[in-house]
Amino acid sequence: MTVTTMVCGGCGAEAPPNDPFRCPRARGDDDVDHLLTRLLDTEAIEFPVHRESDNPFLRFSVLTRAWDLGREHGIPATELEHLIEDLSAAVARVDGRRFVHTPLVALPELEQAWDLGGTLWAKDETNNVSGSHKARHLMGVMLYLRVAERLSLIDPQRPLAISSCGNAALAAAVIARAAARPIDVYIPEWADPDVVRSLETLDARLHRCPRDPNLRGDPCTHAFRQAVARGALPFSCQGTDNGLALEGGLTLGYELVAELHADPPDRIFIQVGGGALASACIQAWREAKEWGLVTRIPRFHAVQTENTAPLQRAYRKMVTRIMAELPHASANGGDVFADLESTARRADLLRRETQSRAVASALRHAATHRSHYMWAWESPPQSIAHGILDDETYDWLAVVRGMIASGGYPLTVSEELLEEARDTLRKTSKIRADATGSAGLAGLALLQRSGLTAPGERWLVLATGIDRQDEKHPMNGGRATHPGER
Repeated sequence: MTVTTMVCGGCGAEAPPNDPFRCPRARGDDDVDHLLTRLLDTEAIEFPVHRESDNPFLRFSVLTRAWDLGREHGIPATELEHLIEDLSAAVARVDGRRFVHTPLVALPELEQAWDLGGTLWAKDETNNVSGSHKARHLMGVMLYLRVAERLSLIDPQRPLAISSCGNAALAAAVIARAAARPIDVYIPEWADPDVVRSLETLDARLHRCPRDPNLRGDPCTHAFRQAVARGALPFSCQGTDNGLALEGGLTLGYELVAELHADPPDRIFIQVGGGALASACIQAWREAKEWGLVTRIPRFHAVQTENTAPLQRAYRKMVTRIMAELPHASANGGDVFADLESTARRADLLRRETQSRAVASALRHAATHRSHYMWAWESPPQSIAHGILDDETYDWLAVVRGMIASGGYPLTVSEELLEEARDTLRKTSKIRADATGSAGLAGLALLQRSGLTAPGERWLVLATGIDRQDEKHPMNGGRATHPGER
């Protein structure tokens, strides 16, 4: 019995097993938001609440499309488990770190330093494989590729390709090296030299992509998509190009559900570039509610920089449309975003109206009129939080839908606040996240200082990427070992 499917949120098409990356109906000019997502039949399978393995890809294996595909075609569970174990061991040999359930860290000193008046935890991904959460996304993709290749559904000779400025590229190169697969990495000209050296050590084939003033959008993404058109596999975290990347990201969301379902946090702050991490966490909590593990879902706040905020722009256009169709709301300045307080009030109203015709109509419109809401940021993105400078938020609609349903809303933070959040986290804890990895914390600071949190609230931030300047690891300017060398 099939319990998972890859379905397009824009047109409803189901993706075939030999191409679970992009909607089969996707066209460049139809303006439909063709983004695949993994749908799970939560009535047909239970959530593994009790920890049976510290490896999230073993613990949550039965919830994945990779496992489901293998079982559909008669591959024994023991063989699928061995496949996961073998690839996990190869990753550990390459990177020196293995996939484990990452820690949930209390931050009492930070609470005191900022006088927060609530309780704060961080999900610490900085010591995960390759130093960030990105490896989760791509490990999930590689496990699916291994199963599909075992069934002769996908050609194992096809090269892998990704566009990235840092953590995603490193994660992809580590997983590709562990799987003994060649990979082409499309990077910006300003890519971090330490990251470039590590990619070269991993034998990634690097392609520098200069920004063309006559070309809208990320030049790395354009070059990557050209490579995919020539036959490369999209080994990417961008949902529009690889919807399957959501699977590995779900393991992080599932870990949070497993630890916090008895008493969920009030708010979760997630830094957003392409949006895959936020989309995965939102989906994990939504499934938790379907399972009956929780009765309420935390408010989700997507955090971007003031310099590059395509998600906030899309959210505002969506809210304006919804408010115009709510008779009792349109007279209250529904199309005006004067400050965070007015945004918060509208978010509370929208959460109560989640099942309304106005919200459903706006979501349908967004799914078929993507360019009205999401387009490439007009100016070249710049920020110390370089990992969230995507010109577009590829998973934007799933993230906006999740924020509306939870009563959350997007936040944009200044460079000064990004720097303060990074430095304060460093001073008050052992977490060495970079400005990208601590951007969610900057979002919490903004909201709390705006007087929009309540005393005694419980918050969660995701510390997602290590500061490469602090990383004491062979991958940082050193020599990565080949599988079998240690």
